[in-house]
Amino acid sequence: MDTPYGKVYMMLLEKISFVPRHGIDRNIPPHKVNHKANLAAFKEKAIDRIIAVNSAGSLNYEIAPPAIMIPHDYIGLWDIATIYDDKIKHVVPGLSEELRQDILSYAEIYELGAIDTGIYIQTTGPRLETRAEVRMLGKFADIVGMTLANEATIACELGLRYASICSIDNYANGITGEPLTNEMILENAKVNGDIIAEFLLKLVEELK
Repeated sequence: MDTPYGKVYMMLLEKISFVPRHGIDRNIPPHKVNHKANLAAFKEKAIDRIIAVNSAGSLNYEIAPPAIMIPHDYIGLWDIATIYDDKIKHVVPGLSEELRQDILSYAEIYELGAIDTGIYIQTTGPRLETRAEVRMLGKFADIVGMTLANEATIACELGLRYASICSIDNYANGITGEPLTNEMILENAKVNGDIIAEFLLKLVEELK
Protein backbone atom coordinates (compact mmCIF):
# COMPACT_ATOMS: atom_id res chain seq x y z
CA MET A 1 0.00 0.00 0.00
CA ASP A 2 1.00 3.63 -0.48
CA THR A 3 1.57 6.00 2.45
CA PRO A 4 2.71 9.63 2.52
CA TYR A 5 6.19 8.31 3.38
CA GLY A 6 6.52 5.51 0.82
CA LYS A 7 5.22 2.07 -0.06
CA VAL A 8 4.63 -0.62 2.57
CA TYR A 9 3.97 -4.35 2.24
CA MET A 10 1.21 -5.15 4.72
CA MET A 11 -0.42 -8.53 5.22
CA LEU A 12 -4.08 -8.02 6.15
CA LEU A 13 -5.78 -10.91 7.92
CA GLU A 14 -9.07 -11.15 9.81
CA LYS A 15 -7.71 -10.39 13.28
CA ILE A 16 -4.19 -9.16 12.67
CA SER A 17 -2.18 -7.08 10.24
CA PHE A 18 1.53 -7.65 9.79
CA VAL A 19 4.27 -5.43 8.38
CA PRO A 20 7.67 -7.11 7.88
CA ARG A 21 9.95 -4.19 8.76
CA HIS A 22 12.91 -5.68 6.88
CA GLY A 23 10.84 -6.33 3.74
CA ILE A 24 9.32 -9.52 2.40
CA ASP A 25 12.77 -10.65 1.24
CA ARG A 26 14.37 -9.61 4.57
CA ASN A 27 16.92 -7.51 2.71
CA ILE A 28 16.33 -4.08 4.27
CA PRO A 29 19.09 -3.36 6.83
CA PRO A 30 18.04 -1.72 10.12
CA HIS A 31 19.37 1.75 9.27
CA LYS A 32 17.33 1.72 6.05
CA VAL A 33 13.97 0.61 7.51
CA ASN A 34 11.23 3.11 6.61
CA HIS A 35 9.67 3.42 10.06
CA LYS A 36 7.53 6.39 9.05
CA ALA A 37 5.83 4.45 6.27
CA ASN A 38 5.45 1.27 8.32
CA LEU A 39 3.69 3.02 11.20
CA ALA A 40 1.66 5.25 8.88
CA ALA A 41 0.29 2.10 7.23
CA PHE A 42 -1.21 0.98 10.55
CA LYS A 43 -2.60 4.47 11.12
CA GLU A 44 -4.28 4.52 7.71
CA LYS A 45 -5.89 1.13 8.41
CA ALA A 46 -7.16 2.39 11.79
CA ILE A 47 -5.05 -0.17 13.65
CA ASP A 48 -4.00 1.49 16.90
CA ARG A 49 -2.37 -1.36 18.86
CA ILE A 50 1.11 -2.30 17.68
CA ILE A 51 2.86 -5.31 19.18
CA ALA A 52 6.39 -5.32 17.82
CA VAL A 53 8.91 -8.12 17.95
CA ASN A 54 12.44 -6.73 18.19
CA SER A 55 15.74 -8.58 18.21
CA ALA A 56 18.21 -7.45 20.87
CA GLY A 57 21.52 -8.22 22.51
CA SER A 58 22.00 -8.56 26.25
CA LEU A 59 24.09 -5.87 27.96
CA ASN A 60 23.99 -7.75 31.27
CA TYR A 61 25.72 -11.07 31.95
CA GLU A 62 22.77 -12.05 34.17
CA ILE A 63 20.39 -11.84 31.19
CA ALA A 64 21.50 -14.95 29.31
CA PRO A 65 20.30 -15.56 25.74
CA PRO A 66 18.09 -16.97 24.44
CA ALA A 67 15.65 -14.96 26.52
CA ILE A 68 12.53 -12.85 26.04
CA MET A 69 11.87 -9.43 27.56
CA ILE A 70 8.90 -7.06 27.64
CA PRO A 71 10.74 -3.73 28.09
CA HIS A 72 9.15 -0.87 30.01
CA ASP A 73 11.24 1.98 28.61
CA TYR A 74 13.81 2.83 25.98
CA ILE A 75 16.67 5.16 25.10
CA GLY A 76 17.13 6.64 21.64
CA LEU A 77 19.27 9.76 21.77
CA TRP A 78 20.72 9.87 18.26
CA ASP A 79 19.40 9.56 14.70
CA ILE A 80 15.97 10.16 16.19
CA ALA A 81 13.16 9.36 13.76
CA THR A 82 10.18 11.74 13.55
CA ILE A 83 7.27 12.62 11.30
CA TYR A 84 7.66 16.28 12.29
CA ASP A 85 10.13 17.54 9.72
CA ASP A 86 8.12 20.61 8.72
CA LYS A 87 6.66 21.87 11.99
CA ILE A 88 7.59 22.19 15.64
CA LYS A 89 5.79 19.70 17.83
CA HIS A 90 7.09 17.84 20.87
CA VAL A 91 5.65 14.52 22.00
CA VAL A 92 6.46 12.76 25.26
CA PRO A 93 7.63 9.37 23.95
CA GLY A 94 7.23 6.05 25.67
CA LEU A 95 5.82 2.56 25.42
CA SER A 96 2.11 1.92 26.00
CA GLU A 97 1.87 0.67 29.58
CA GLU A 98 -1.71 -0.44 28.98
CA LEU A 99 -0.72 -2.66 26.06
CA ARG A 100 2.42 -3.80 27.86
CA GLN A 101 0.35 -4.97 30.83
CA ASP A 102 -1.99 -6.85 28.49
CA ILE A 103 1.01 -8.68 27.04
CA LEU A 104 2.41 -9.42 30.49
CA SER A 105 -0.92 -10.77 31.74
CA TYR A 106 -1.15 -13.32 28.96
CA ALA A 107 2.59 -14.02 29.09
CA GLU A 108 2.01 -15.25 32.63
CA ILE A 109 -1.06 -17.27 31.70
CA TYR A 110 0.68 -18.96 28.77
CA GLU A 111 4.01 -19.28 30.60
CA LEU A 112 6.06 -17.30 28.10
CA GLY A 113 8.84 -16.96 30.65
CA ALA A 114 9.49 -13.34 29.73
CA ILE A 115 11.47 -10.84 31.79
CA ASP A 116 8.82 -8.28 32.74
CA THR A 117 10.87 -5.06 32.83
CA GLY A 118 13.95 -3.71 31.15
CA ILE A 119 15.40 -0.75 29.28
CA TYR A 120 16.16 -1.01 25.57
CA ILE A 121 18.78 1.27 24.03
CA GLN A 122 18.94 1.81 20.28
CA THR A 123 22.03 2.10 18.12
CA THR A 124 22.03 2.91 14.42
CA GLY A 125 23.40 -0.25 12.84
CA PRO A 126 23.92 -2.16 10.70
CA ARG A 127 27.16 -2.96 12.52
CA LEU A 128 27.17 -4.32 16.04
CA GLU A 129 28.67 -2.32 18.91
CA THR A 130 32.32 -2.15 19.95
CA ARG A 131 33.34 -3.51 23.34
CA ALA A 132 33.89 0.01 24.65
CA GLU A 133 30.42 1.03 23.44
CA VAL A 134 28.88 -2.00 25.12
CA ARG A 135 30.54 -1.13 28.44
CA MET A 136 29.12 2.40 28.18
CA LEU A 137 25.62 1.33 27.08
CA GLY A 138 25.44 -1.27 29.84
CA LYS A 139 25.54 1.48 32.46
CA PHE A 140 22.18 2.78 31.23
CA ALA A 141 20.25 -0.10 29.65
CA ASP A 142 19.67 -3.85 29.80
CA ILE A 143 19.45 -4.70 26.09
CA VAL A 144 20.54 -3.11 22.82
CA GLY A 145 18.97 -3.16 19.37
CA MET A 146 18.44 -1.10 16.24
CA THR A 147 14.70 -0.57 15.72
CA LEU A 148 12.48 -0.17 18.78
CA ALA A 149 13.14 3.47 19.71
CA ASN A 150 12.40 4.75 16.22
CA GLU A 151 9.19 2.75 15.95
CA ALA A 152 7.92 3.60 19.43
CA THR A 153 8.57 7.32 18.98
CA ILE A 154 6.80 7.54 15.63
CA ALA A 155 3.92 5.48 17.04
CA CYS A 156 3.54 8.10 19.79
CA GLU A 157 3.56 10.88 17.20
CA LEU A 158 0.79 9.10 15.27
CA GLY A 159 -1.29 8.40 18.38
CA LEU A 160 -0.74 4.63 18.27
CA ARG A 161 -0.21 2.34 21.25
CA TYR A 162 3.08 0.48 20.92
CA ALA A 163 4.68 -2.23 23.04
CA SER A 164 7.40 -4.73 22.29
CA ILE A 165 8.33 -8.35 22.81
CA CYS A 166 12.13 -8.44 22.61
CA SER A 167 13.94 -11.56 21.48
CA ILE A 168 17.33 -11.52 23.23
CA ASP A 169 19.44 -13.51 20.81
CA ASN A 170 23.01 -12.86 21.93
CA TYR A 171 25.29 -11.31 24.50
CA ALA A 172 26.53 -7.93 23.28
CA ASN A 173 30.13 -7.78 22.13
CA GLY A 174 32.55 -8.35 25.01
CA ILE A 175 30.06 -9.39 27.71
CA THR A 176 31.55 -12.89 27.68
CA GLY A 177 34.94 -14.15 26.58
CA GLU A 178 33.41 -15.98 23.62
CA PRO A 179 33.49 -14.45 20.13
CA LEU A 180 30.17 -13.10 18.85
CA THR A 181 29.12 -14.91 15.68
CA ASN A 182 26.20 -14.53 13.32
CA GLU A 183 25.53 -18.27 13.55
CA MET A 184 25.06 -17.98 17.32
CA ILE A 185 22.64 -15.08 16.91
CA LEU A 186 20.58 -16.93 14.30
CA GLU A 187 20.43 -20.11 16.40
CA ASN A 188 19.06 -18.27 19.43
CA ALA A 189 16.73 -16.19 17.24
CA LYS A 190 15.20 -19.41 15.91
CA VAL A 191 14.58 -20.71 19.45
CA ASN A 192 12.97 -17.44 20.54
CA GLY A 193 11.13 -16.98 17.27
CA ASP A 194 9.26 -20.26 17.57
CA ILE A 195 8.25 -19.47 21.17
CA ILE A 196 7.15 -15.92 20.37
CA ALA A 197 5.21 -16.96 17.28
CA GLU A 198 3.20 -19.52 19.25
CA PHE A 199 2.52 -16.95 21.97
CA LEU A 200 1.43 -14.28 19.48
CA LEU A 201 -1.20 -16.59 18.00
CA LYS A 202 -2.72 -17.01 21.46
CA LEU A 203 -2.34 -13.31 22.29
CA VAL A 204 -4.17 -12.20 19.15
CA GLU A 205 -7.11 -14.41 20.05
CA GLU A 206 -7.23 -12.93 23.56
CA LEU A 207 -6.97 -9.28 22.42
CA LYS A 208 -9.39 -9.48 19.48
